[in-house]
Amino acid sequence: IGMGLTGFGVFFLFFGMMLFFDKALLAIGNILFVSGLSFVIGLERTFRFFFQKHKVKATSFFLGGVLVVLIGWPIIGVVLEIYGFFLLFRGFFPVAVGFIRRVPVLGSLLGLPGISTV
Repeated sequence: IGMGLTGFGVFFLFFGMMLFFDKALLAIGNILFVSGLSFVIGLERTFRFFFQKHKVKATSFFLGGVLVVLIGWPIIGVVLEIYGFFLLFRGFFPVAVGFIRRVPVLGSLLGLPGISTV
């Protein structure tokens, strides 16, 4: 259930941005993404993840962006969410890139000269 909710949340967020920041789709995507994350890792771990002392700034940007989208300012809200998302998950990005480097086709693409320095 959690992966499905998270996947649908990402789909609705992407589709909402493709349709020129449709407020309703972005709001549905936000709600599905956060609830799906809660189902995947559990309510207590989700709460502990978002409300750690060193992640207060990132959490406030992300959840503030969700609130701004729900209020009705989708472009500003999405910008705040993206910034908060990168602050929240910046420790996960090197792990994800390391995993992708071990995937046969994608690893060779990441080994190209212009991309490998990133």
